[in-house]
Amino acid sequence: MSLVQVTDLSVEFGDLKAVDGLSFALEQGAALALVGESGSGKSTVASALLGLHRGTGARVGGSIEVAGVDVQEAPDGELLRLRGSKAAMVFQDPLSSLDPYYAIGDQIAEVYRVHTRVSRRAARARAVEVLDRVGIPDAQRRSRSRPHEFSGGMRQRALIAMALACEPRLLIADEPTTALDVTVQAQILDLLHTLREETGMGLLLVTHDVGVAAESVDEVLVMRHGRVVEHGPVADVLGAPAEDYTRALLAAVPRVDARRATPAVLSEVAAGDAVAAAAGDGGAASAGAAEEGGEAVTPGDVTEDAHGVSSGASGDVVLEAKGLRREFGRGKRAFAAVDDVSLTIHRGETLGIVGESGSGKTTLGRMLVGLLEPTAGEVRHDGHARVGVNPAVQMVFQDPVSSLNPRRSVGESIADPLRARGERDEKRIRGRVTELLERVGLEGVHYDRYPHEFSGGQRQRVGIARALAADPRVIVCDEPVSALDVTTQAQVVALLGELQRELGLALVFVAHDLAVVRQVSDRVAVMRRGRIVESGPADEVYDNPQDPYTKQLLAAVPALDPQVAAERRAARRELAAA
Repeated sequence: MSLVQVTDLSVEFGDLKAVDGLSFALEQGAALALVGESGSGKSTVASALLGLHRGTGARVGGSIEVAGVDVQEAPDGELLRLRGSKAAMVFQDPLSSLDPYYAIGDQIAEVYRVHTRVSRRAARARAVEVLDRVGIPDAQRRSRSRPHEFSGGMRQRALIAMALACEPRLLIADEPTTALDVTVQAQILDLLHTLREETGMGLLLVTHDVGVAAESVDEVLVMRHGRVVEHGPVADVLGAPAEDYTRALLAAVPRVDARRATPAVLSEVAAGDAVAAAAGDGGAASAGAAEEGGEAVTPGDVTEDAHGVSSGASGDVVLEAKGLRREFGRGKRAFAAVDDVSLTIHRGETLGIVGESGSGKTTLGRMLVGLLEPTAGEVRHDGHARVGVNPAVQMVFQDPVSSLNPRRSVGESIADPLRARGERDEKRIRGRVTELLERVGLEGVHYDRYPHEFSGGQRQRVGIARALAADPRVIVCDEPVSALDVTTQAQVVALLGELQRELGLALVFVAHDLAVVRQVSDRVAVMRRGRIVESGPADEVYDNPQDPYTKQLLAAVPALDPQVAAERRAARRELAAA
């Protein structure tokens, strides 16, 4: 009997059919990835396996059998026993899955006691055991830490530990590495692979990242609009896809070994391709809907500055940082998040800043905008030192949900920079905001809608429109596409490139996704522990990295070839054992 057997599954929310006639099986010890864009129904399927739609008003049809339990017919008590003991789920956002008030170890112990009825001491010992098993250093001490005291990667490990506490036969991982940098992502994927080898559990991986699927599973099931598009062994589906949609999905994946896309290619993506039409971007009008105008600006010759950060010689210097340092904490607890960083940015070029979580890249970006004051050093705009926020330097944030006021229409949020500089004519304000909305591929009628009415990609377009409202010369993009699926990601990147060419903008692109950074950047600076360890023209840094840390980052990028992925995983194991 299969560990999971799904037959003709359908899930409806009102008039929306999220899953339509889906069937698949998963054997004990095997791994299957559900791959698709936002809105494809993959997370809905994962929730249905544990009966999480029960009592929500959703209509679930078909047959679902997990570890011998008929999920559709099982009473509530049997479902509770299934969740955690026989099948466990790791969610995308560990912060929202963990209680901020309780120690990590206590939360794992609570789950263990629910299913095993052991003593508190035995449950706490089990919590320490599984935390150690998933690679949390000094597990005894760290089990007493609260979620905010863990890094993103450690929180995700803690969630996996919680899922493993009762030794489930099935682990469902819903986008477990979406917000993690490449090295931590590689560690989590290696951990899942090792646990599967050691315990024989089945793995159902839900992801929009095709590279993550290639690293982790035996079979891939591609979904679109709630239906199966293609299903087969991972090497066959990714190596020789039979369906046009699968081929288009693979084509949208940024490659770390591919040089920067030409403007013509980016414009094609912005205008929408076969995948874009199906993306979770809500069918937004293409970023190319407005005619391109203005002067195309291309970075010219490359020179080296005194600190080793190369700079394009073409165009005026619009932003310059000299000896930036930013400390947090006081006394013995003080630490430098950014330490002696200098860089120069020219009109019309893109500087990519990459590094792991905690490398200081976001702190650097906030200092460039003026949201943080440097402890030492200075930021110069157009040759002049300036303290505080400068309207000529704007920021597009990682999470558009938290950067947009849910109680205000998006039009009002976009209008803020216009009002801040003294514009009082409401008719002119509305006209300018409508123009900006259309410029980023949305519609003027969206002015009165609220953030929750937009998809993730559309909300990010709103964030870009708000940044453009101040008529900036530089836009600092802090992880602008990290939470988006590959096709929506490609559309947002193409939009930024098109706006840059049209308006002569300089972009600072802060990200942990090395493949995306290569696609958008003229130059790249690699940060580690607050310092720039390597910098130069993007192709030079990627094709011939000099610093061991840069080489380590590039080696951790997921490979689309399962064979290459397996070889890299083996190499990482050898390195860890050495």
